[in-house]
This record gives sequence, C-alpha cells and structure tokens, in this order.
Amino acid sequence: MTFTPTPLSGSYVISLEPVEDERGWFVRTYCQDAFRSIAPALSWVQCNHSHTRLAGSLRGLHFQRPPHAEAKLIRCIAGAVWDVIVDLRRESPTFLQWFGLTLSPAARNMLFVPERFAHGFQTLEDGAEMLYQHTHAFVPDSEGGLRYDDPRLGIRWPLPVRNLSARDRGHPLLDDAFEGL
Repeated sequence: MTFTPTPLSGSYVISLEPVEDERGWFVRTYCQDAFRSIAPALSWVQCNHSHTRLAGSLRGLHFQRPPHAEAKLIRCIAGAVWDVIVDLRRESPTFLQWFGLTLSPAARNMLFVPERFAHGFQTLEDGAEMLYQHTHAFVPDSEGGLRYDDPRLGIRWPLPVRNLSARDRGHPLLDDAFEGL
C-alpha cells in the first residue's frame, strides 16, 4: 500500500499494490502496521457494504458529530464512483474545502477519511458497490449532513444528480453560523 496525502490534511488516497500470477492477483487492503504511520490508534469497529443501482445516483454528504465522529476507509469494489470528502474541522486551514476522486476496482485505490469530515459519492456506473470501514458504530442522534449542491461548497459532480434520498435532499444549506465540528 502506498499512502498519498490529499490537499485536506489527514486524508489519504491509498494505492493498492497487487501481487499477480497466472491465477490472478492478491492485494492487502489493510495492515495495522502500515496504517500506524497515518493513524496510530486506528481501530475498525464496523464495516458496511452498499449497492447503488443507477449511474448518477448520489449518497451523502454524511458525517457523525463528536463524540461519535468516525474515521472511514472507503473502497469501491464494483463499478466506479466519484468520491468526495469535505473538511469540517473548524480549526483546519482547509475548513469547508472538498476533495474528490474516482474510486474503482480498476484504479485499485481507497480513500482514508479522518474524523470530522463529511463524505459522499456519486455513482459513475450502474451497479456500483462500496465497502466502508468505520472507527465508530453508527449513532443516529449524532448523524448530520451537508447538501450536495450547497453553493458555499461548490462541489462539481461529474454527472447530473439523480436518485437522491429525501434525507439527503433535506439537509440545510450552510450559513455563517456553521462552526464546524
């Protein structure tokens, strides 16, 4: 695994390095010793798997508030997605800035997202499947979200947005009172 920092401090694109032979390939997607360099106290407590039927569908932007904030390790295992994270750390020089990249099996990449970030993705192909590892269990009362089309964020989604949940449509726009997490 190779860890490449993104422009948002603490987040990393992780390039997977498969070992191949005539049978196919094998790749390590997590190694505690390797991850200690970016997150020394990392402990995964939950793993989720999503399937999204249609290209253009959007999920997010979601986060959990402290004390239930969670780091995530995100990987696309079928299809392709445009994956986006937003820095919600009020003390960060990149507060409310976003970073996006394509995740796919062909790219053999993953994204490490630290605590106090929002996360979402748009499917680029039908039948996209995602795996997410979390450092904290889901706590409904700590859940929050940002609007995918918030002009203050200015996220550029690659496809017209479709199949947005009512919950994600209902997130409020950011205002000057938003102090972050």
